[in-house]
Amino acid sequence: DWFNFATILGLLFLNAIIGYVEEARAESAVDALRQTLALKTRCWRDGRLQELDTTQLVPGDIVILRLGDIIPADGKLLGIDASGAPTQGDLLVDQSSLTGESFAVSKSKGEEVYSSTVVKQGQQRAIVTKTGKNTFIGKAAHLMATTQDEGHFQKVIGKIGNFLILFTLVLVTIIIIVQFIMFKDDSDRGQVLKILNPVLILSVASIPVGLPSVMAVTMAVGARSLAAKQVIVKRLAAVEEMASLNVLCSDKTGTLTLNELTFDEPYLSEGFTPQDLMLYSYLASEYGANDPIELAIRQAAERQVPLLRNRLSNTTVPGYEIGNFVPFNSSDKYTQATVRDLENEVSFKVAKGAPQVILQLVGGDEMALRASVVMAQRGLRSLGVARTIAGSDKWTLVGLAAMLDPPRPDSAETIKRCQHMGLSIKMVTGDQQIIAKEVSRRLGLGEVILDASHVSETSMRDEIGSEKFNNADGFAEVTPEHKFRIVEALQRQGQLVGMTGDGVNDAPALKKANVGIAVHGCTDAARSAADIVLLAPGLSTIVDGLLTSRAIFQRMRSYALYRITSTVHFLIFFFVVILAYDWTLPAKLLVLICILNDLASLVIAVDNAQISAKPDKWRVGQLIFLSCLLGILLTGLSFGHFFYFWKVHGYVPHPEADGDMTVVDRRLDSIMYLHISSAPHFLIFSTRLKGYFWQSMPSMMFTIVIIGTQVVALLMVIFGWLTPKVPVVEALAVFGISFVACVVLDVIKVQVFNYWTLCVPASRRRKVFALKH
Repeated sequence: DWFNFATILGLLFLNAIIGYVEEARAESAVDALRQTLALKTRCWRDGRLQELDTTQLVPGDIVILRLGDIIPADGKLLGIDASGAPTQGDLLVDQSSLTGESFAVSKSKGEEVYSSTVVKQGQQRAIVTKTGKNTFIGKAAHLMATTQDEGHFQKVIGKIGNFLILFTLVLVTIIIIVQFIMFKDDSDRGQVLKILNPVLILSVASIPVGLPSVMAVTMAVGARSLAAKQVIVKRLAAVEEMASLNVLCSDKTGTLTLNELTFDEPYLSEGFTPQDLMLYSYLASEYGANDPIELAIRQAAERQVPLLRNRLSNTTVPGYEIGNFVPFNSSDKYTQATVRDLENEVSFKVAKGAPQVILQLVGGDEMALRASVVMAQRGLRSLGVARTIAGSDKWTLVGLAAMLDPPRPDSAETIKRCQHMGLSIKMVTGDQQIIAKEVSRRLGLGEVILDASHVSETSMRDEIGSEKFNNADGFAEVTPEHKFRIVEALQRQGQLVGMTGDGVNDAPALKKANVGIAVHGCTDAARSAADIVLLAPGLSTIVDGLLTSRAIFQRMRSYALYRITSTVHFLIFFFVVILAYDWTLPAKLLVLICILNDLASLVIAVDNAQISAKPDKWRVGQLIFLSCLLGILLTGLSFGHFFYFWKVHGYVPHPEADGDMTVVDRRLDSIMYLHISSAPHFLIFSTRLKGYFWQSMPSMMFTIVIIGTQVVALLMVIFGWLTPKVPVVEALAVFGISFVACVVLDVIKVQVFNYWTLCVPASRRRKVFALKH
């Protein structure tokens, strides 16, 4: 049978190609991580300074780290420069590739520096301690390479498919054995091929070959819908899995926050205004500096101080002349400028820097000191500003500026909507715990923020399932490996976890999560590892994604319920009639039922759907139980048709071997074809939702196509196309009974769902409640 041979061979090749593409995609994510590593480095070898490939470094090598260098390996600072002389200041390092936070970190002698981070200021030698996959960033690449979990959707489809295949194989095996025994003495009917032919056709018609196709088309339509809302789906199954998420771990910087410094309520000394504070901060700022604090000060001052608006030049301040400027250095910890007031012809100095240094400069201020402590407790970065009294060297405090990377305007509302939809939000950040608490408080998440010590390998084993871990609102000071462990631990508790992120540091967790979501402005590594990419800033588009994915889930659950029900009905009915009466439908009619019904089912992708208020679950046990119940009831209806038209109308069930249709009356074939085609197919109007079918009307296209395919079947039996002609009244009666039967089955379906919701999960709910509380 060349057609079947080509079809099966094509499916095998298709699966092989899909597997290859999935593996290639995983490898590209690892490659993107590898590209973040430094390529060349300066290293002491053989008593001289050499330039080497980073792949040649080994622990114990001495490397030179200078401004702009990408650190090639994990190492420990030695406190000496390239010439061997002691260094005067600390090394300023940008660790955003690891932590995701934009603020540079000061590193002194003896402290660890990490591979792929960038030197922003200073110069030092360092001794290499770890290379390759043993480094912090290397562990991230290694975690990416070893994450090969089967998706949740594949597991569910596998369970449904395995059930149907096993059910089919058991019944057809029994048929084969029984018929071999029955016809062992019949030289014609007992031939192997004559026994196998109807059985193989029955198997092909029963096994749900259309299940993956309908599911894929439904998800593809949903993916196109999401793309219009700036949500790009990279892995199709993620559309369905997003509907089942009950925990979303969200990166803080750039996702929940703006990733830019803004100024909070300041502390002001008597006689000074917020505009004075911003003006003096601006006068003490270095023009052209790329430091995030300097940039934030200049931008905020240009917005808030009228004097700085609409200037002819950005390098001058109207009415002031800036003279001697002293830039920031790690020992003094402040910047200073000498300023001349051109209107009053007086000169004064301004300074800004660390609060403790500025307070020491002005001779101390108890109230300002308390204000700086309160700011620190709230996770705000404070900056002291002072100036001298004109004509003297006496310093006076202007005030303390408070800075924070603030939440996005829509973050709090998005979190509230997600929580209302049954999605628990947990903030995950590499920033300090106290800053994470302040951001969490402003977002309305709560302030139970655990630091990295709670997500170490030992602690995670002890705290899985505990109240402390489950009820955490977020995690702070975490590394890529910590994020990976957080996702893994939540998954071990049975949670379906989504993870958002934008940096290299987020890539392993994005890959590990059931749904990895790369946010706007993400790196190539994050984009490669993610299942979904958001093109709009913030999390607001996630709500659109949740709503769309839940609608898609309902469509897929609807089709699965219909497909299992129709298969159970199909198999049980033919199992009995083949064994009892050696009767079955002609192969062409069986194949026609499969083709028309599966093609029509594709339009379920554009059907209206009821969106659930809480995360969806497949509940495969419930699905199979309800399908079997409905299938058995449909089987009873089929036997009613079979015996009624046989005994009352005399349509005898002749075996196919009994001769040509022109000689033998095979009108029962037409009646049963119309019934078996229409009764299960009309049931799809019921399986669309958990409630009664009239509570949510189907889309026009869905209705036209579903009814249209059955009208084709009706016309076939009325006019005798491919099957014997039957009276119009009988055909219409069968058609009408199929529809009425589906209304009755709809009522039974609702009662089963109600019973299952009220009774079956109760013990499970108590167990979950006990774990959480």
